[in-house]
Amino acid sequence: MTEAITLDYTLSMAAAIGSTGGLTEQELDAQRDHFAVAVAKTRQDASSGRIGFWDLPQEPNLAKAVRAVAQELPEGITDVLVLGIGGSSLGARAIYQALCGPVETLGLAARQQMRLHLPDNSDPYVLKHLLDALRPQSTCVLVISKSGGTVETAAQMLITEKWLEDSLGAKAKRHLVAITDPEQGSLREKAINKGWQRLSVPSNVGGRFSVLSAVGLLPAQLCGVDIEAMLAGAQAMAARCAVAELNKNPAGILAMTHVLQHRLRNRSVHVMMPYSDQLRPFAAWYVQLWAESLGKLHNVEGDVVESGPTPLPAVGATDQHAQMQLFMEGPRDKLITFIRVAHPNVDLAIPSDAGATSYLGGHTMTELLDAELEGTRQALASLGRPSLLLTLPRLDAFQLGALFYLYEAATAFAGELYGVDPFDQPGVELGKRLAFGLLGRPGYEETGRDLREAIKKRGDNYQV
Repeated sequence: MTEAITLDYTLSMAAAIGSTGGLTEQELDAQRDHFAVAVAKTRQDASSGRIGFWDLPQEPNLAKAVRAVAQELPEGITDVLVLGIGGSSLGARAIYQALCGPVETLGLAARQQMRLHLPDNSDPYVLKHLLDALRPQSTCVLVISKSGGTVETAAQMLITEKWLEDSLGAKAKRHLVAITDPEQGSLREKAINKGWQRLSVPSNVGGRFSVLSAVGLLPAQLCGVDIEAMLAGAQAMAARCAVAELNKNPAGILAMTHVLQHRLRNRSVHVMMPYSDQLRPFAAWYVQLWAESLGKLHNVEGDVVESGPTPLPAVGATDQHAQMQLFMEGPRDKLITFIRVAHPNVDLAIPSDAGATSYLGGHTMTELLDAELEGTRQALASLGRPSLLLTLPRLDAFQLGALFYLYEAATAFAGELYGVDPFDQPGVELGKRLAFGLLGRPGYEETGRDLREAIKKRGDNYQV
């Protein structure tokens, strides 16, 4: 039987760190019925088709469809260029760093099947350097957007499509794949007209919940990741997250401790701090998931609540020399989740030395990292500052799939507990509309005029 991820919440409880920093068992017990309702509501939303991420790991043809597209790409592809932003990019980056090797070593040696590149922004700096360095003949481009209207991705697509066509002509279409809505949208229409391969993202799966769809799985497949194992890990975690008993549900405990620490102890900053460079991009993926899902002006009844925690990424042991001073002695507004990999797949022995560092001899780098983690946890606890510890038995495709699903389920539950809709993002839309107006998108002419007028009125009276 495969070992499971564990969640130790001892150091978030009053019994271990005192009542000013920790939760009491009575406070958790008072929420058990509320949590059971949250699980039932989430499962009902999945059954009705309102949300799609919940059942993605059970989708029978998902891996098969991904493999079929990968097999149709031209021979000789060595590089995969992913055009997407936010949820269309962060998950793929997290998979690549966790399972395929450090992004920093791409220019040195690539042992995996293909190298993955994620420009992820409308700033031309990275994309320009990539297009100068890559060869069109050996590059596959994945265009990822549910609607096709994501302006950053659309701009990257137009530039990269021309780059391919200038070199490959009519053969360029074999190097382009669209991952988009199954029934509508400009990207789907363009892909059909151009003869690109296509993969679908279910209409009820939002971008930040899409890593276990083709959005994350096709880049993973191309880079040699066992996507069936990822889905199996997610499926195993899904079974654990469907349980209505709070103390048996890891996503429930994860969500509940965060919500109660926020509401009852004013812990509004939720830090993710993996002691693993492999999981550094996973923390960035978590930040979008948690912030965009839970940061809401209105609750589900329409009342103004201005609700939501602030997620913060960190990495151990690097941030022991950066943010830890703040975590230890700054405002008592933080709950930290540490992530540990019990059996890392790489290690380095530390040589013996007769000098001041002789105590390190005979240890390994992993032992050093573990000691730093335990020291940090206890130091925080000694000051009544709460933390959680997630332990992965190892970091492989199965456990990574489980970890992704754990946080998606916890986010859904946290939304129910906060009383907000974790599956919309109205706060993102206004800025998009204003940008469309400035760029001259049809239908946004009045918005553009209003914005230009506002820019003119605000002037520049306060510059130095």
